[in-house]
Amino acid sequence: MLDEHRYALLSATEIADLVNHGEAKASEVVDIALAVSTERDRALRAFTALWADSARALAAEVDTAVARGTSLPLAGVPIAVKVSEGADSVQNQRLIAAGCVPIGATSVPRAGTTYQTYGSTDRGPTLNPLDPTWSPGGSSAGSAAAVAAGLVPLASGSDGAGSVRIPAAWCGIVGFKPTNGVLPARDRAGLNSPGVLTRTPADAAAYLRAVAPGSISSSPATGTPRVAWTPTLGYADTDPAIADTARRALHRIASAGMCRLVRRQVRLRDPAPAWTALRAGTSDRSTEALIQANAQALREAFEEADLIATPTTPHPPHGHDGPGSRMSVALTWAFNLSGHPAITLPAGRTPNGEPAGLHLIARHHADAELLDVAEGWHGTARPGEDAPASEEAAAGG
Repeated sequence: MLDEHRYALLSATEIADLVNHGEAKASEVVDIALAVSTERDRALRAFTALWADSARALAAEVDTAVARGTSLPLAGVPIAVKVSEGADSVQNQRLIAAGCVPIGATSVPRAGTTYQTYGSTDRGPTLNPLDPTWSPGGSSAGSAAAVAAGLVPLASGSDGAGSVRIPAAWCGIVGFKPTNGVLPARDRAGLNSPGVLTRTPADAAAYLRAVAPGSISSSPATGTPRVAWTPTLGYADTDPAIADTARRALHRIASAGMCRLVRRQVRLRDPAPAWTALRAGTSDRSTEALIQANAQALREAFEEADLIATPTTPHPPHGHDGPGSRMSVALTWAFNLSGHPAITLPAGRTPNGEPAGLHLIARHHADAELLDVAEGWHGTARPGEDAPASEEAAAGG
């Protein structure tokens, strides 16, 4: 029997399997999701609104379709929707067509603030489920908090500079940004890509199949992926404890045979001036020169490596008073400019107990291969386990 405790442990694909096989009804799952969210979100403040009536109506439609013999890939999966895009966006409409049921809108930063790594509601700021004194990150703040707290197994977001990946890393979950252009950009500059927040890489893969089936390669890559590690991308001020935690997570993946570490420096120019100019519509020759220089550096890196790995953020979650002068986006926004697919995986905790993310980037349109490596990580990750010294040496420290 499905109850609140079991619901909070289920992945999106597990829920869909139960509904498609008649072991649970979408209406039952959605009622539990609404009850859990109503109770727990009083303190968490991930949602800005719950859509009980429309969610129950849509769940009934899913049950009717399943009863008629239709198998939906994400049948009856309750999802949260980033409030700034709503249920009518392309990705959310495709998720609904796959059987998902939006149950509410999630928080984003208040307009006019000087930083974007937090969430705002009329009840106060969104809290991080790992520690209420921390920001959950942003701008997909509520989506990350709702998934991490077990209110929903999957939430939509958007990522213009790291806005899916940063909150996922700080809330200890998975955040995936597809190759730019796989889904329509949410800004004129083409930087802001739709994305997803989940607790498992398999659910991120199910999301990609639902929203962009044409992006799934019919001939998956063969061989063990080669990974180049860089803690800074050549310019970021990354905390040693964050870098070490992410690096150890990468070594665990390598030790399990899911990837092979290679000695390959990845040094980019700081993308800040180009990103800012594109977003403001003030790009010039220097903007294009910076973009092209980084594009060339990435092309060269991907000649020797299949994946690039970095920490997701250069520092741990900040408090609700903001990051100060730190650039939370320093390691993510280069790939909004370049358009490469990227995913963050929970890397474990620093010695001070702060969460860190492992950030993996693949070649353009190698989204499926990236998710394959991430799915392999899910079965092998043991946060906190030290990497063998020989693996550390192989990666060049």
